[in-house]
Amino acid sequence: MARNKNTGRRVSGNKDAAAVASDLFYWAEALVFALTFLVILSVFFVRFSGVDGNSMFPTLEHRDQVLVRIAGYDEPEKGDIVVIYAPYFEDEPLVKRVIAKGGDVVSIDPMSGMVSINGEQLVEPYIAEAIRNMGSLSYPYEVPAGHVFVMGDNRNRSSDSRIAEIGALPYENIIGKVFFRIFPFTRIGAVS
Repeated sequence: MARNKNTGRRVSGNKDAAAVASDLFYWAEALVFALTFLVILSVFFVRFSGVDGNSMFPTLEHRDQVLVRIAGYDEPEKGDIVVIYAPYFEDEPLVKRVIAKGGDVVSIDPMSGMVSINGEQLVEPYIAEAIRNMGSLSYPYEVPAGHVFVMGDNRNRSSDSRIAEIGALPYENIIGKVFFRIFPFTRIGAVS
């Protein structure tokens, strides 16, 4: 035991019980605040999502972890990467790229595998390779109003709107827009 310099009394090297309790309360309060903040953030503004499979390769890879913007994302744009529910895949939402919106006409050339929207061939530097699998839809395909036509960037390894069971999906099925990869740390950064 050490002696207190001012009083000469012996003091223990341990904090008293009140100080320990105060420290524990402070840390518990901070933890509750942080968890509450994360819950509010994830419910109303941003969600974390994982990528399952390689349908978005090379843009996103299996097990990538991404941030999905929810708040303020009302109108999808062509080229956006979205997390979306498809009735055919009841358990897991899909991560796909918006190719066309309501009123657009999608065509896929069976020889070249190139995608055209309203007669204009898409320039797609993000795809892994040209399409060899046309899916089960008939082309040209007109996207219904209020719907999006989505495809994976790894076109030959993607279950997407080319499959009749999925088809064009309504806007209300969109959870949000993928905007940032947070894992793996070696590829952290904006996603487009």
